Amino acid sequence: MKIICGVDEAGRGPLAGPVVAAAVILPEEHQISGLNDSKKLTEKNRVKLYKEISDLAQISIGIVSHRIIDKNNILNATYLAMEKAILGLKTKPDLSLIDGYGLPNDNIKNEGIIRGDSKVESISAASIIAKVTRDILMQKINPIFPEFKFAKHKGYGTKYHIEILKKLKATPIHRKSFAPVKNNLPTKKVLKNKKKLTQLSIQLASLDYIRRGYEIKNIEWNSDEFGRINIIVKKNNHFKIVDIRVKNGFPSSDELREVLSSSKKTILEQNLDENILIDVANFSLKKPSIDIYSDINK
Repeated sequence: MKIICGVDEAGRGPLAGPVVAAAVILPEEHQISGLNDSKKLTEKNRVKLYKEISDLAQISIGIVSHRIIDKNNILNATYLAMEKAILGLKTKPDLSLIDGYGLPNDNIKNEGIIRGDSKVESISAASIIAKVTRDILMQKINPIFPEFKFAKHKGYGTKYHIEILKKLKATPIHRKSFAPVKNNLPTKKVLKNKKKLTQLSIQLASLDYIRRGYEIKNIEWNSDEFGRINIIVKKNNHFKIVDIRVKNGFPSSDELREVLSSSKKTILEQNLDENILIDVANFSLKKPSIDIYSDINK
């Protein structure tokens, strides 16, 4: 029996965030009804089908970031996401059916099917998995950029998104190669603005933790002093406090005492376990970038 997987993507058009692809191998005799192009389904039905597909089918996800999109262009980034999804399957498919045009990869046997997400059940299932997965990612990112309301429009170029982009300029997750973003990049003046620097340090640290599978539970946006900013993250029911500083290198003994003292206040305010682990995130202006020192109080 030939093993067939369906492949589709979500997120080629948005101005921000990653492109996500899914590869799905459906059981030969499944009881999933209502499979269709994800764009033709209501959000409620998509989520319902997402759960059913996840329970019954073999699935794999490929995610390619905005940085790779800017470097390689969105078409090549989409191909890469699809290849990642196919190669991530536990069972190697005999044939991968791709929504639209096939992959330019001779090492993966595949076939493109125009409007396949409306014609082939496994492609429909892949379109649903890809769409809901990307929506969840954008919802997780939303608290980091509250003014942009990514949870609502998922990074697509809505009227509101364009307006707020013009007003606040691009965030670290915007696709700088896309025209509306390219015309609204932040200038070097941002690096001289204390409030903007504070926001940028929080955003970069939060994105780093989301990439590592954490959920952002709380952000202290209104910290009085830059360098004494805390975020609270959660993974597998374990919380962490992350102290963000504009420094390089591992904290000195005096700095560690300051971090622990600052964290105690957060622990009391947020009613957290006093034995909670603490990370230090150093914000560097050079790239700008974040360096993480984990579990400094362990």
